[in-house]
Amino acid sequence: MLCDTVWTEAKLLTMTGSDVGAIEDGVVAATGGRITHVGPRSEAPTFQARETVRCDGRWITPGLIDCHTHLIHGGDRAHEFELRLRGASYEEIARAGGGIVSTVRATRQATEAQLVTTALPRLEALMAEGVTTVEIKSGYGLSLEDEGRMLRAARALGRIRPVRVAATFLGAHAVPPEHAGDADGYIARVVDEMIPTLAAEGLIDAVDAFCEGIGFSPEQVARVFEAATAAGLPVKLHAEQLSNLHGAELAAGFKALSADHLEHLDAAGIAAMARSGTVATLLPGAYYVMRETVLPPVAGLRAAGVPIAIATDCNPGTSPLTSILLTLNMAATLFRLTVSECLLGVTRHAAQALGLAHEIGTLEVGKSCDLAIWDVERPAELVYRMGLNPLHTRVWRGK
Repeated sequence: MLCDTVWTEAKLLTMTGSDVGAIEDGVVAATGGRITHVGPRSEAPTFQARETVRCDGRWITPGLIDCHTHLIHGGDRAHEFELRLRGASYEEIARAGGGIVSTVRATRQATEAQLVTTALPRLEALMAEGVTTVEIKSGYGLSLEDEGRMLRAARALGRIRPVRVAATFLGAHAVPPEHAGDADGYIARVVDEMIPTLAAEGLIDAVDAFCEGIGFSPEQVARVFEAATAAGLPVKLHAEQLSNLHGAELAAGFKALSADHLEHLDAAGIAAMARSGTVATLLPGAYYVMRETVLPPVAGLRAAGVPIAIATDCNPGTSPLTSILLTLNMAATLFRLTVSECLLGVTRHAAQALGLAHEIGTLEVGKSCDLAIWDVERPAELVYRMGLNPLHTRVWRGK
């Protein structure tokens, strides 16, 4: 069998089947950046490879996927972190002009080049831990010009580094200062101006919104989703983070790729997500930083068969987290996810949450050869350890 590269003497987590698809002595082959063979070494054909990589018993997983980030932004919100330590709530800070709107001010003052430059260290930190695909949201511009600049910066990151970037338009993140008191008027601009224009420029892969008392109502979000659907774009939603506005049910009604956060998700929302195939993306970094006490209903999601993804939610305010490995540990420790659930949450289920399950997330013939090769004795170490990065090699599109 002709191929470019063969990785042999490896243990594999294919992330296929009912669990993580472990193969104790496996082989992966790739040609042209695509996987052409994966399976036990005993069943492998004879390869004629340009390069053979002996892994010496290391574990290979699909490249990791961070399926929810706000990686691009201006400034930071360390001061708000201090305020929360003194007892201020997220809502109090937001209503006093802090929160998302403070990041909007800093982001609007930054050039596209500055946004790229400041985001690069955050992106590279994720890549150093085996991330080969990252979702990047806009949402700190809140005008056509500024949202477009954020999305162009996201596309630029995908050109200058070997990583796949999924760009999500989050124009309905907050009401900008110039529309204070007029959320409906701002949503009209999102629907009538921003989505059609930015979609026509090829800058958007999906559309998101923040459905919350300090964000937007379900009725306003529905208008955004209708516009996204008309533009042929999939949707996802920040839902049930601080309260239950039944956003997950709304998202499921639009066949959303994912509903994210979900601490206040109820049984009706779980059932709706199960029917629609919407992924539950859990964000333990935000839960930790905000010192939340209401846990997402993991048992209910499990029982209903809702796929669970995990992401850093890297953002300047509520989850300044750039470690996907620490996120795994948080998901296990705070949310009581199993090792298998954690690993599926940053591979197969994360790919589903981005609408990319046909391309990434598992080790299967035909998919992109995105791999992470680990210096660990057993997969549980990827979830168990904190502060140690056991990545041996990161492979993106076969290289």
